[in-house]
Amino acid sequence: MPDASLPEVWFLTGSQGLYGEDTLRQVADQSRDVAARLDASPAVPHRVVWKPVLTDAAAIHAQVLEANAAPQCVGLVAWMHTFSPAKMWISGLDALRKPLLHLHTQAGVALPWDTIDMDFMNLNQAAHGDREFGFVQARLGVPRKTVAGHVSDPRVAGRVGAWARAASGWAELRTLRLARFGDNMRDVAVTEGDKVEAQLRFGVSVNTYGVNDLVAVVDEVPDTDVDKLVAEYADVYDVAPELLPGGERHAALRYGARIEAGLRQFLAEGGFGAFTTNFEDLGGLRQLPGLAVQRLMADGYGFGGEGDWKTSVLLRAVKTMGRGLPGGTSFMEDYTYDLTPGREVVLGAHMLEVCPTIASGRPRVEVHPLGIGGREDPVRLRFTAAPGAGVVVGLSDVGERFRLTANTIDVVEPPHDLPRLPVACAVWQPHPSLATSAECWLEAGAPHHTVLSTAVGVEELDDFAEMVATELVVIDAATTPRRLRQELRWSAAYHRLSARL
Repeated sequence: MPDASLPEVWFLTGSQGLYGEDTLRQVADQSRDVAARLDASPAVPHRVVWKPVLTDAAAIHAQVLEANAAPQCVGLVAWMHTFSPAKMWISGLDALRKPLLHLHTQAGVALPWDTIDMDFMNLNQAAHGDREFGFVQARLGVPRKTVAGHVSDPRVAGRVGAWARAASGWAELRTLRLARFGDNMRDVAVTEGDKVEAQLRFGVSVNTYGVNDLVAVVDEVPDTDVDKLVAEYADVYDVAPELLPGGERHAALRYGARIEAGLRQFLAEGGFGAFTTNFEDLGGLRQLPGLAVQRLMADGYGFGGEGDWKTSVLLRAVKTMGRGLPGGTSFMEDYTYDLTPGREVVLGAHMLEVCPTIASGRPRVEVHPLGIGGREDPVRLRFTAAPGAGVVVGLSDVGERFRLTANTIDVVEPPHDLPRLPVACAVWQPHPSLATSAECWLEAGAPHHTVLSTAVGVEELDDFAEMVATELVVIDAATTPRRLRQELRWSAAYHRLSARL
């Protein structure tokens, strides 16, 4: 049973008064059972809250307005148990501002062939009623996900669960505040973007703060808070001997802890769920934040390097979608390739900031020179990513719209040891191959900063893209460059034709 403190999905059932009170009581009982089955499924992450059966336009409209205003409601599941004339749904659907899933199911799995009579037919006609509902959704152009099948089927519950996770990501962005410490890296194109459109499309508020605003908080962190974090590091991670108390580099670890404490305080006091840093703009910081950023990502914060606020927003959304699932989610960058024929892989990393939720073992705290940024050697967590199926996804601003690009991958063990690589990393095989994946990624104009997740998959991303009315390009085992070029052209035509005048 999902945790009662989690967000809610409201279960709406459509019918009408034509069939009489006895039938409506059966509709209510059976729809309660369907909602309860979804609520009990481990695949559905949120509470599924049954609402009274809806039989007229006024009740439907009022229920939708209540859902719009309820912060705990992240979306609606609708089922037409009998036959609910769809004109009564027009005003409600037109007013809807929350994600919608149309569940095409029925109360029983098998038909009782020997006893079917007209009473049974009147009660069990979702095959009829849901088609009426599907038409009016299509007629109104309502964004939604449609799932068909009996709720006892794990596939059905899994698809509803994926949608519910996407809805939680959508809900998170509606109130997300992001703090940019400094601007983006100079002369870089892909980290730029339209912040006004982002707030309109996703809901996120992106604003810049001077790095020295953060430095003032960092400098005031009490030594006792630093002591607690240093002790926590020793409990949770392997710490390089030179960083331990009494070691020659212990001061570097203490300053890394001071950055973490100050950054946490700044973000908490400002109500921020995501942030960016930039090695070109560190103000009075003595280190580029590494360990602090990694640990904040592990706690669910969004992050983007070099001022990349779009990737930070996306990371926060994907982490919210994947909450409670096995696997992890991290800020990532395709850094370099092994192009050995038959063994092609991507080595992904960043300067410092890879999230330990994807680690294959116990991370190690180390300190190494950075080579850029002109500051003291920063502390960081070092590890390699755990193997497993995953996805890398990036968000880019392509002019008149945003585009999400996702590539399915298999994270693998590094084929060789990496004794001199001083940062955390992930190694993966992209689908359908490295060459085709890279060609298609470049054709799509997708970014070099990405979110790598072994918790969330393409279905959640597809549902999320539909909710935020954003293009999604998928590169997977079936992709070919020619087909992808065609899809990009069709998508461009669609979005230009459907754009607001």
